[in-house]
Amino acid sequence: MKFSKATLLISTTLEEQFRSTSKTILFEELHKRNGPKLEMGKNWENGTIIGLALQDDPDLFGEPLPEVQDMETMPAEAYRLVHIQKNGKDILWVIGADVRGILYGLGKLLRTAQIGNGQLQIARDTDFSESPKYAIRGHQFGYRNTANSWDSWTVEQFDQHFREQVLFGANSFENIPFQDPNSSVHFKVHPQKMEVELSKICNKYQADYWAWTPAPRDLTEKDAHKEGLAQQEAFYARCPRLDGVFVPGGDPGDNHPSDLMPYLQDLSEILKKHHPKAGIWVSLQGFEEEKAEYFFNYLEEHDPDWLTGLVYGPSSPPIALERQLLPKKYKHRFYPDITHTVRCHYPAANWDQAFALTLGREPCNPQPRHYAKLFNEDTQHTDGFITYSDGSHDDVNKVVWSQLGWNPNIDLNKTITEYCRFFFGSEVAETAAEGIFALEKNWEGPLSDNPTVQKTLALWQGLETGNPGLRDNWRWQQLIMRAYYDAYIQDRSAYEKKLESEAYEIFKAAPEMGAEKAMEKALAHMQKADNEPISQHLKNKVFEYAEALFHSVGAQTSVEKYNASGSERGAILDFIDHPLNNRWWLEDEFKKISLLKTEDEKLKRLEFLRTYEDPGSGSFYDNISSADAKHVTSKTDDAIDYLWENNGLSRKRLSTQLFQFSPTLAYYGLDPNSEYIIRVSGYGEALLRANGELLKPSKYEKGFEQFKEFPLPKELITDGKLNITFDKPDEDHLNWRQQSRITDVWILKQ
Repeated sequence: MKFSKATLLISTTLEEQFRSTSKTILFEELHKRNGPKLEMGKNWENGTIIGLALQDDPDLFGEPLPEVQDMETMPAEAYRLVHIQKNGKDILWVIGADVRGILYGLGKLLRTAQIGNGQLQIARDTDFSESPKYAIRGHQFGYRNTANSWDSWTVEQFDQHFREQVLFGANSFENIPFQDPNSSVHFKVHPQKMEVELSKICNKYQADYWAWTPAPRDLTEKDAHKEGLAQQEAFYARCPRLDGVFVPGGDPGDNHPSDLMPYLQDLSEILKKHHPKAGIWVSLQGFEEEKAEYFFNYLEEHDPDWLTGLVYGPSSPPIALERQLLPKKYKHRFYPDITHTVRCHYPAANWDQAFALTLGREPCNPQPRHYAKLFNEDTQHTDGFITYSDGSHDDVNKVVWSQLGWNPNIDLNKTITEYCRFFFGSEVAETAAEGIFALEKNWEGPLSDNPTVQKTLALWQGLETGNPGLRDNWRWQQLIMRAYYDAYIQDRSAYEKKLESEAYEIFKAAPEMGAEKAMEKALAHMQKADNEPISQHLKNKVFEYAEALFHSVGAQTSVEKYNASGSERGAILDFIDHPLNNRWWLEDEFKKISLLKTEDEKLKRLEFLRTYEDPGSGSFYDNISSADAKHVTSKTDDAIDYLWENNGLSRKRLSTQLFQFSPTLAYYGLDPNSEYIIRVSGYGEALLRANGELLKPSKYEKGFEQFKEFPLPKELITDGKLNITFDKPDEDHLNWRQQSRITDVWILKQ
């Protein structure tokens, strides 16, 4: 049904500012998509009408709103989008339970309509209504230097972006105030000014404005409590709108709740003075058992009305337990990390190490199916969420979470197609949606065996060639860049692993040619990765799109070239040629071998290096956290299985850079009549159990690339089956970087 020559009628019961906002949204978004130029009206003379009204309006310029039999009053934020034909007129109603509902109705219209060539078309007899499952649906946009793109944004860019998030169902945005104006070379607006502008934008789009504001690091220091309150009050006074203040209990901060809660009580009084309806929220991030127990005892004893709710974030007590212990009068908000891929709350599952080394923590990471699963596991315990984000690279994930906040059982295909229709146009929506799901599949399992990567590249290359008009669209740019990046890494990984394998073949001739000559020849062969690089056409496309993204959305994909704030902050260009074989490690090993006194010692060490991952027939080897580990049955739950040393330029063996704390492994087909040694490499302790029995080691070295060895009693494998587990040592007092971990496991037939 065409509404290309429609008149827009907006209820006069709405405030004038909101009428202007809703009109601007519809007119501007249609214009951007080459849609029709609608006319504003105050009567029903035209034959096609788009009407915006509240459910409680008795009529719209004399025309009663459509009736629905047996329909109850819509709940907060709900909307109804309905097409009717009456008295020879085609009418498209956007009816909101409140003003937010009208905005969400406009969002659904713009996401589902066919727009282009001056046309606006909807399905005939459209009748769709929706209300949100979760009351809090938002995203954090900290205007700070750690953000890998939006610290370069203007007020206008934030305005547009917040509008788009609202049109996909978000109702909250969280800033991180008090930033040093000299902390980012990209700031175009003084951060204290931007704090206020973001508040104004939220007010414009009827969204809640939140602030993430840690307490002073040590509240026991003289005047820390007082100075913290003074700084906060100055911020509150500047903001025209403020709805929530979230003070993390940790990350950063390690104040005991006996100091933190009185501070928050005083903070609440200041907040209420400037924003009477705003609430104070706190998290228990990093709280050990004693702190958590103190907090919940405090709630039971004091029953504070000044506290609005509890926020669950990474390193908080278990989310279901928090909700269980939290009195019902308090709300529970989720703070999920949808922006990082490793060393984070929600790691990319079964991710190939080649991606972890090159793409790092903050690449373009559309993972709709992954995050839908995680959403439904955890958000059910809360009243909603404001996600943690540090850049525009997770844009797809934000939309997925916003829509899941409305309906946890959404059809993801429809959601991603709506995303593509809204941002890329109706003609390419379905194919682009297919491409987004394909990018997610690129990351599933071993890269060497993944046929999706090349198919994904071909799909996006077709879209790239066929749609030159989208070349300046930053969302388009980052998706295509990912397709090229993934394909380049797959080609490099295969090439470099082949070079390493061929180098080990050279080792076989070491007894004849000599150890030094073999090392020289092997190293020269592996260095072809640098001297004779492959697939440079793919790499060049990545750099081309990185440049485009810097100009379109301020994406900082390199520390040196684009002034990214750090190597882990989306600097994917800086690691695009990171070694994907062990040549750095072997270079260092060769230097050690050259210092050995005898040729026999050198040859013995070379043979050990050659057979490190190939222990021979009847024996087994596993790189514990590798995506292609054959016997590992555990999966890490916190992504710190990818070690980060020397700003990502570790020269350790690749397997040593991967680890788990308590892996589990399963083996079948062992010979019950043979002797076996279980060898373990890693760091620290290894409390190994074989089929449930704790084994005693015959060798127990604790350093990296040193070995522990455990004789395997024959009576434990009479059926040829072996399950290996590791007890977790008592190391909760240690930072995770100092805790024991496992990197490699061998079952060596004697």
